[in-house]
Amino acid sequence: MDNMKTKSMLIGISGGVDSAVAASILKEKGFHVEGLYIYNGFPTRAEEDAVNVAKRLSIPLHRIDISESFKKDIVDYFVSEYLAARTPNPCIVCNKKIKFKYLLEAAEERGIDYIATGHYARVENTCGENGFRLKRGIDKQKDQSYFLFELGQKELSRIIFPNGNKTKEEIKNKSRNLGFGSLSEMESQEICFIPDNNYRGFIENYTKGAIFHPGNIADRKGNVVGRHRGIHSVTIGQRRGLNIASERPYYVLEIARDKNEVIVGREEDQFFGGLIAGNVSWISPDYAAAGNLKVTTHIRYRHRGVESEIKILPSNKQSENRVSIKFDKPQKAVAPGQAAVFYRGDILVGGGWIEKGVHLG
Repeated sequence: MDNMKTKSMLIGISGGVDSAVAASILKEKGFHVEGLYIYNGFPTRAEEDAVNVAKRLSIPLHRIDISESFKKDIVDYFVSEYLAARTPNPCIVCNKKIKFKYLLEAAEERGIDYIATGHYARVENTCGENGFRLKRGIDKQKDQSYFLFELGQKELSRIIFPNGNKTKEEIKNKSRNLGFGSLSEMESQEICFIPDNNYRGFIENYTKGAIFHPGNIADRKGNVVGRHRGIHSVTIGQRRGLNIASERPYYVLEIARDKNEVIVGREEDQFFGGLIAGNVSWISPDYAAAGNLKVTTHIRYRHRGVESEIKILPSNKQSENRVSIKFDKPQKAVAPGQAAVFYRGDILVGGGWIEKGVHLG
């Protein structure tokens, strides 16, 4: 990055520790830095914090209001996925459709060379055609590359992640030294528009007038073992809150939207041998051409990953760019709607949206 000394950067300032420290790192490296606060229509104290960060770092802060896009692309998607018996990941969709999209647009408008965020991830330029690689951040506990799998060559050629080579501990220490001790530690897996994490309550308020149909909870043989208050209220792998009297815990295995039924089973019933994913995006088109790829697949953010083989499938009416993934070892709780993200070592090669888990046998 040293040859970029005179380059300009537009960094997304969210009001949290990570983006504040990332902005200060860029300043120290001698870049001309400007900040962008993206207002999503859900007021929090984050905007106040963003203004204070910009003041403390003496950088200009621009503000854009994208409430309408956010409601349509993120909140409506989030709610409709739950109502369709899938488990959404709004942070991934937001990175592609909101954060990086509007950062790039705002940088274009202002003639700024690069964009940056506080994500823990790295970009490497191998200098060949399609040569940008997305890599895990060096802090394995905090790596956020999973949330960025929909970014492609166009975005990666303009993105800098100053925190990618740092540990969270280093960022926290730097934050204290800069006097940013009071900033929020909000993690990416918290949903910014549902600060109390009560997503069921949020969905019910947001869809006022919608009728939630209670229905049966049945075991795999079809025996009714309980009732649910609406399919939006359960997720695959859920154990708590099912209110089923039983000596051994039940887990949600499947949500049958057509029958308005939740299928449950025991711990040992939760395992899948693989999955089908659709709308796969590859960081570089070169990977898709490889056919049967050996990768490590992560089926949710905190998943440890499983060695797998990818096969390219034909598209169907519902989705394009489909793949089947065969796990080397069976995995629990494969949730439709979540992201399956593929790595080779530290390099993220691509990811897609889980359509269904494939049972063993």
